[in-house]
Amino acid sequence: MKAMVCTKYGSPDVLQLQEVEKSMPKSNEVLVKVHATTVTAGDLRVRAFNSPFLLWIPMRLVLGLTKPRKPILGVELAGEIETIGKDVTRFKKGDQVFALTGMNFGAHAEYVALPEDGLMAIKPDNVTYEEAASVLYGGTTVLYFLRKANIQSGHKVLIYGASGTVGTIAIQLAKYFGAEVTAICSAGNFELVKSLGADQVIDYTKEDFTTRNERYDIIFDAVGKVSKSKCKKALTTKGAYVTVDGQGIAKIRNEDILFLQELMAAGKLKSVIDRRYPLEQIPEAHRYAETGRKKGSLVITL
Repeated sequence: MKAMVCTKYGSPDVLQLQEVEKSMPKSNEVLVKVHATTVTAGDLRVRAFNSPFLLWIPMRLVLGLTKPRKPILGVELAGEIETIGKDVTRFKKGDQVFALTGMNFGAHAEYVALPEDGLMAIKPDNVTYEEAASVLYGGTTVLYFLRKANIQSGHKVLIYGASGTVGTIAIQLAKYFGAEVTAICSAGNFELVKSLGADQVIDYTKEDFTTRNERYDIIFDAVGKVSKSKCKKALTTKGAYVTVDGQGIAKIRNEDILFLQELMAAGKLKSVIDRRYPLEQIPEAHRYAETGRKKGSLVITL
């Protein structure tokens, strides 16, 4: 099968399309023919090995010393089950599914074998493979951090970096939980974030949100670019600051996947797709993502 392989740590040039041995499912696994996957911030971090200095050695031990131990990146996907292991009961051949591989990676390939009790669910009928493939990484991340911040109905929530993969989903989930949402992004993305439910918008290139008289119950840094010390004066007395940068890896449960599945089926959560690339152009997707200008997700189609 064809797969995009990360041959070592470095620039997008280290990514090479190769012919590799096709995954074969174990007795408790299903083999999924991948129809869509994405390039996420997690893929960029592993490929470039962006790790804080103090975590350099531990992270290399986890990910691989000279190159990724799991060289086929990609953390989310949607596709069709081609075969099932003999002990599988949850799924059958032909099921259309979407799944999160997380730190196991492997989605940037034509096929991937996944455990039936993994983070996987049936794709809603009203959602395309591309849409289904591009909500789980952002959706599970948002759920983890909004719960960590103890989001409540009526809360004032500010989302910094509201037009990216995590930010676009954060707006929708915060609104679902009954919050009043202020979105921070560039003016060119105002219409997008308003269409997703943002109540207020602030252009970060023209205004510093901390100089306003507004106080927020939650400030969610969805891109890892604004510090807690800077945000402190914009928080209420019991307000919470959460960030995707340096506050741990989101702990994900299968119920989270099913919750996102329900919201998508009900039309209450939609994917925002900026660009689509074929498998062989994944390096180009990495280069575009590194510009910091993407809106929502970058989808890889197979």
